[in-house]
Amino acid sequence: MMQPPRGMHFDFLHPEGEPALQPPDSMSWRIFKNPVSVFIGGVAAVILELAEPSVRSGVWDHSSFRRDAVMRLRRTGACAMMTVYGPAGAAQAMIERVVRIHEQIRGTTPSGLPYEANDPRLLDWVQATASYGFIEAYSRFVHRLTAQERAQAISEGAVAARLYGAVGAPRSQAEWEALLAKTGPTLESSPIVFEFLDIMHQAPLVPRPLRAVQRLMVRAAIDIVPHNIRLMLGLEQAGLSPVQRRLVKLAGQISDRVPIRTAPPAQASIRVARDPTFLYRPAKARH
Repeated sequence: MMQPPRGMHFDFLHPEGEPALQPPDSMSWRIFKNPVSVFIGGVAAVILELAEPSVRSGVWDHSSFRRDAVMRLRRTGACAMMTVYGPAGAAQAMIERVVRIHEQIRGTTPSGLPYEANDPRLLDWVQATASYGFIEAYSRFVHRLTAQERAQAISEGAVAARLYGAVGAPRSQAEWEALLAKTGPTLESSPIVFEFLDIMHQAPLVPRPLRAVQRLMVRAAIDIVPHNIRLMLGLEQAGLSPVQRRLVKLAGQISDRVPIRTAPPAQASIRVARDPTFLYRPAKARH
């Protein structure tokens, strides 16, 4: 899941020396290297996105989730890897292509509300939920982040968010909480949320012997959705037990120490003259 699908391959080793949108010592580089928390955070973000009616219609009516969930997830993952680890020029070019694609996405919700994918209000919610999902998953299941580290991660995410057109995306924890309070009354339950979760449970994302782990990570994603939204969506019983929570945290902590040398985080590290394993060392040993 850390590797781009066919047609989106990119050599993160080049151009040699070109920086990414964020430096290698950033919170973004630290968080996005972990495949366990990235998967959990990504699923949690989609749950929150699907709770918003206009975003739900845009995602469900104009994406390939139902036809090919694995490819859709790999394409989304490739965009995330490029945004964080890609050379700045290539990352900006990719984001511009995504924005142009989104210009064609528009329609009407089942209740008759018109929507456009590039509506700043919707973009702000999508970017905010992604930031929340990835940060919360890493903090909950890998390494507990301090308030300062959370603030830094949110602030870093706002840089790419503006390039996508989400000019009002939260730049601090307080702004995220304000957006959540503002958007909360518009959120609603939908059978599509349960359809999405069923797809995530059943899609062949990992080898068959590991499907139980896949389902556990989907439950972990539900577990980090804000409690009041879980209740509203009817997911209050779908989270993790204390034992399951410890198992997911163990998986997250192990994956945070195992370099995948062919994956974007290690390749990008080499591009900017860092050891490919430096991100996987304890924080005090990275310098």
